[in-house]
Amino acid sequence: MTAGLFVWGFGAAFYLLGFFHRVAPAVITGELMRDFQINASSLGNLSAFYFYSYVAMQIPTGILADRWGPRLLLTLGASIAAVGAVMFAAASGIVWAGAGRLLIGGSVAVAFVGLLKMATNWFAPHRFALVSGFALTVGIVGAIFAGTPLRIFVDHFGWRTVVYSSAIVSIFIGIGTWVFVRDFPHEKGFKDFSTMPSASGETKKPGVISGVIQVFKYPNTLLLFIIPGGVAGCVLTFAGLWGVPYLTVSQGVSQEGAAMLTSILLVAWAVGGPFFGWFSDRSGNRKKLFILGCGISVVGWSAIILINEISMMLLVPVLIITGFSSGSMMICFAFVKESVPTRLSGTVSGVINMGVMAGPMVLQPLVGWVLDRMWAGEMAEGVRIYGLDAYRCGFSLMLVWIAGSFILLFFTRETGCRQVVP
Repeated sequence: MTAGLFVWGFGAAFYLLGFFHRVAPAVITGELMRDFQINASSLGNLSAFYFYSYVAMQIPTGILADRWGPRLLLTLGASIAAVGAVMFAAASGIVWAGAGRLLIGGSVAVAFVGLLKMATNWFAPHRFALVSGFALTVGIVGAIFAGTPLRIFVDHFGWRTVVYSSAIVSIFIGIGTWVFVRDFPHEKGFKDFSTMPSASGETKKPGVISGVIQVFKYPNTLLLFIIPGGVAGCVLTFAGLWGVPYLTVSQGVSQEGAAMLTSILLVAWAVGGPFFGWFSDRSGNRKKLFILGCGISVVGWSAIILINEISMMLLVPVLIITGFSSGSMMICFAFVKESVPTRLSGTVSGVINMGVMAGPMVLQPLVGWVLDRMWAGEMAEGVRIYGLDAYRCGFSLMLVWIAGSFILLFFTRETGCRQVVP
């Protein structure tokens, strides 16, 4: 267990850094809009460039995780992420900034699938959902660094210096991964938990197209591809981009205060992930817990978005409950892994994570587009200011998706925390 956590920790560090890049634009919206002279639609697209490449890389990443193993995949990913961070920080215009975000998203895309593959190889099967939940917790630590701490560092050093620093961190993670990480426990003298490749290399590996076709033959795959995008889409569209400017308008707080509120949501999400994973493993149930968590999230987001002049006394506990219940999303990775053959675990993890990231990929720019359509012409220090009605109209798109996710959950097939497909 200790050796597994040590090896897993390098992948977790890279996932933390990837999450930092994912939500950082929420805190520097003003700087980005001012430096690159862009509106809300363009900012939404700039932020979403991360998700465009991230989503596109999920299926290839799943296949490569099955074929190459997590060590090589994570090392290459960390190295390329450093290049993308330098490109983003050095950008003089929106084109190069978008290219940098695109490269960052595509490279850090390997982190979560690599973590799931390491969890499969280095931990007992009954711990998979718990370890997957802890992966979210680690990622949220990165998101928290991209909240109030990032705002403080940006105020003192500028956003470009901070992003340059993240490139240095990425290089060190890549070096550490190559030196210390191994794909299977037996490579460090421990007993393997999962089926490892034979010495002759005869273990059958799926091709890219055939692997994807195979996982979609199982009904749970398509449902669990669509469902988590609604949950993650709400959290990452709000906390990852539009929540900070919205809260400064709706609550009259400073950017630091708004960043703190979005961090509260993310911390609750981080706690909810491992809790739902642990409780799901312990209760032997996936479907009912996921339905419960998603249902509470629908109610929570409805309150955050639709209640007029919601007080801070009510907003904070609602953010906590909504973030915590959204952690139920992490059940979907164990849920779907048990629904397909073990040899396709990496492939299906990539497919499902693609669905997860499709949520913010679609919603972030779409909300920005709505904001620009409803802009009343108000500006401050060269940055557009949007009204509460514009934000609520844009955020209503989030409600539509997560409500649809809640309904679709009823059509999934329970696995009982067992590998129902050998």
